[in-house]
Amino acid sequence: MTETPLSLFNSLTRAIEPFTPVHAGEARVYTCGPTVYNYPHIGNMRAYVFADILGRTLSFKGLSLTHIINITDVGHLTDDADDGEDKMEKMAAEKAQSIWDIAQHYTQAYWADVEALNIRQPAKWSIATDYIEEMIEFAKSIADKHCYECATGLYFDVTTVEDYGRLARAVTEDGEGRIDTVEGKRNAADFAIWRKTPDGEKRQMEWDSPWGKGAPGWHLECSVMGEKLLGFPFDIHTGGIDHREIHHPNEIAQNQAFCGCASGHGGLSEARNSGANIWMHNNFLVERSGKMSKSSGEFLRLQLLMDKGYHPLAYRMMCLQAHYRSELEFSWEGLEAALTRLKRMVMAAQRLADAPSQPVAEHPKFAAPMAKFEAAMNDDLGTPSALTAIEDALAVKKVDAGIKRAVIEHMDSVLGLGLFDLTREALRIRPKDAAIDEAAIEDALTRRKAARAEKDFAASDAIRDELVAHGVDVMDGDPMGWEWKL
Repeated sequence: MTETPLSLFNSLTRAIEPFTPVHAGEARVYTCGPTVYNYPHIGNMRAYVFADILGRTLSFKGLSLTHIINITDVGHLTDDADDGEDKMEKMAAEKAQSIWDIAQHYTQAYWADVEALNIRQPAKWSIATDYIEEMIEFAKSIADKHCYECATGLYFDVTTVEDYGRLARAVTEDGEGRIDTVEGKRNAADFAIWRKTPDGEKRQMEWDSPWGKGAPGWHLECSVMGEKLLGFPFDIHTGGIDHREIHHPNEIAQNQAFCGCASGHGGLSEARNSGANIWMHNNFLVERSGKMSKSSGEFLRLQLLMDKGYHPLAYRMMCLQAHYRSELEFSWEGLEAALTRLKRMVMAAQRLADAPSQPVAEHPKFAAPMAKFEAAMNDDLGTPSALTAIEDALAVKKVDAGIKRAVIEHMDSVLGLGLFDLTREALRIRPKDAAIDEAAIEDALTRRKAARAEKDFAASDAIRDELVAHGVDVMDGDPMGWEWKL
């Protein structure tokens, strides 16, 4: 995978393009991180599994990766446009807690999910409130030519840049349809750079600025941190497909204004004018019961999957089974199927556990699986085909175990399933509220095996019935020995 070019789908051009680094030998990537006002749901986490696969692939290509993921702890309103309350301020009020404590709690919860899903740490977690001074300076540098003040704050005039909304491709004569008019705005699509604290109010998070005491707009932070930490233009900007409609078009407009390429340079005919050469977006995770919305109360968190007994990497497998640009439907049956597939791969890898790992060497029996794997990942991160390639490699027989292990590790370094760090026992379904513990199950199975060996089938059946009564499904036909799940 080091020689064949990597091609990626650019949301800005709606085309698959060869990846050429801005800086030779480097890859600089910015990923829109969470707003830490609540726990992330599993649909949110799909975006970070996707960004992790992208980063692993770039590393695999031999590039020096600098990956930034931001933490939004200020500025994001309950409406993605410029209406509603600040999400952080609202949650702090509801919980009667400090907004800083709210941010810390939910940031830690997000980081726990990142670790559970085997997502690599970025070069830096950039915290929005650490860059307030830089945001004010950025806003000052574009204010004269591109912004105007009204009662509620400083707004960006989208008519001052070329091709506004090209990323979303949803601009009409009336502007972006999802954006409501705020009193004093010149154009419906104009957006807040700085929001003034209303007279008579005091926010927990507010700062002095040339436009009055207040807080930055949500879109400003990513432009500022992207430029500060990666420099314009950088290589790739990622996020969920929902960001493609408002957040990223607004970020691009700010970047154009800051770079001085808002006019006279062909608009966005050169991708570099947007701040990033390539913009990439993962599609939605769909859940038909409606529990993907945080407003629904008990929404689908990774911790809920774990409480029901599923290993978190079963969800990572589920994400990899669909292309990142395709919608992925979540169901418990689908999660269990992904878990079963992961278990089969882990069982096959375990047979190589004692083989010494070694550098990957060419071997004729692995030529086809490796070629298939590399072609899949080079073609816009085709993880579904890459999974079948690694299964093909695991199925290769009569070959040196050390070479086979090296090939599997080579592929898994991109997919991030941790096949040699898992055991089939760790992947058993163990609900948090199970009425029986694992030691008791293993003791019962040992007694049952002894009874069957003595042909005491009545005792064997009685033990099985005892296990069933506790919710234990014993799979006698498991070829690797009796398996169970709760």
